[in-house]
Amino acid sequence: MDQHNRCKRPAKIVIVGAGFGGFQAAQSLAGAAAEVLLIDRHDYHTFTPLLYQVATGQIEPALVTYPVRTKLRPLANVTFLQATVESVDMDHRLIASDDGLIPYDYLVLATGTRPSYHGIPGAREYAFGLKSLADAIALRHHLHQCYRQAWLTEASHQRQRLLTFVVVGGGATGVELAGALAEQMGGPWPRAFPDLAQLGQILLIQSGPRLLPEFSRSLGDYAHDRLHGLAVEVWLNTRVVSVDATGVQLSDGSFLETATVIWAAGLEAAQPTYWPSPALGGNGKLRVCPTLQLLDYPNVYGIGDVATIDHPRYSLAGVAPEALQQGVTVARSLRRQLSHRPPHRFRYRSKGRLAIIGGGSGIGRIAGVDIRGFGTWLLWLLVHLIYLPGYRNRSRLLRRWWRNYLLCHCSRRRQPRPQRINPCLASSRRSL
Repeated sequence: MDQHNRCKRPAKIVIVGAGFGGFQAAQSLAGAAAEVLLIDRHDYHTFTPLLYQVATGQIEPALVTYPVRTKLRPLANVTFLQATVESVDMDHRLIASDDGLIPYDYLVLATGTRPSYHGIPGAREYAFGLKSLADAIALRHHLHQCYRQAWLTEASHQRQRLLTFVVVGGGATGVELAGALAEQMGGPWPRAFPDLAQLGQILLIQSGPRLLPEFSRSLGDYAHDRLHGLAVEVWLNTRVVSVDATGVQLSDGSFLETATVIWAAGLEAAQPTYWPSPALGGNGKLRVCPTLQLLDYPNVYGIGDVATIDHPRYSLAGVAPEALQQGVTVARSLRRQLSHRPPHRFRYRSKGRLAIIGGGSGIGRIAGVDIRGFGTWLLWLLVHLIYLPGYRNRSRLLRRWWRNYLLCHCSRRRQPRPQRINPCLASSRRSL
């Protein structure tokens, strides 16, 4: 009788990670002939594309979070567990967490990424990452403290160090963050600290020859020009060699004194421990088949930033819309496996890619066409409003964006500040 009941019990699907892919997979499995358990160390979903706006004080932290249980409550076969996954026993199908052992029949790994510091000394200890809500709040507090301490001190050298902000990485995250810092430095911060209105500088350091390598060269050049108009200094072909509490050492031998280094120069997979270890690709990502199943474990899927497809004809873009589509595909494949049918292959249907620069301007590529300017900025706002969970969050965010626009762009525009470069950098080799 026990054996009969065991055979009749519903299959158990466990999803680790409530990011874009994991959250979508859990919702898409509503009504499936299986028990679905979603696990995350936080009880909220974080809308990570807007974390940099939280960090710079443009929006409140509550606007980028949504309670997981609220979304899953109507789904009878889906439950949520707040826990930290420590390891996964692939052979015995067991998950070890701080809440105990959790068995599974099928497993979806959507644990996301963390900053990759490329082995640069001091970067992990002294640079600010921007991959979690806690990171964004810590940076937000630090930026406010920098202005407060600069306002309290009379030493010009100390003021300059406190108000020099270095962003490492010229991809979309670095460009958007630098633009947001420039907007705040040109509007709200000077109003709070009028004595510091003409001080401070933002430097965006990129190891490659141009910004935004994921976009075309013309869009990268456009972003470069727009940032220059916002008084952001862009240093190309420049690498960070080391970071410490006083500043950053650059590849040309010069040293830049700063109290703030923000790391946007790469990501690596955030993984629990596996027994035995599955096949891994670059940046510690799980190597998966085109169906998103692990190579040696067809009952385990890897989605989102944690996975890389092990096939020359397939590649992953590593963006939120892709993770959402993966969540839907995996849910469909699991339903097929439950009825003893083969899973679907994943094919990403790209709707385009967008980024904003600040100053009411953006860039993007849609249907193979490059777009830029104010209209692209509006399109970026619309897309993120659509994807943001919760009607209340959308309404509040739209009001906040409108207020920020009035404060930063409909008032008198800030004139470019004179460059305030550390004298020891005068001989630095830069390609602008």
